Amino acid sequence: MIVALLYLILAGAYLLVIPIAVLFYLKQRWYVASSIERLFMYFLVFFFFPGLLVLSPVVNLRPRPRQIEV
Repeated sequence: MIVALLYLILAGAYLLVIPIAVLFYLKQRWYVASSIERLFMYFLVFFFFPGLLVLSPVVNLRPRPRQIEV
């Protein structure tokens, strides 16, 4: 029973918790990241791809509209 619970916790972390954290990180740093940090971002997307795929229908990554001053 403990092994099944451990698998459930790890699956939930891999498919939901960590990808949500990765998405918030990507949203904050995407336009200001250095080349090394961008490489790290690509690694995170590759590593947590199944979880990001699960969350993709509810995520909006479009940039914010520009503010044009008159």
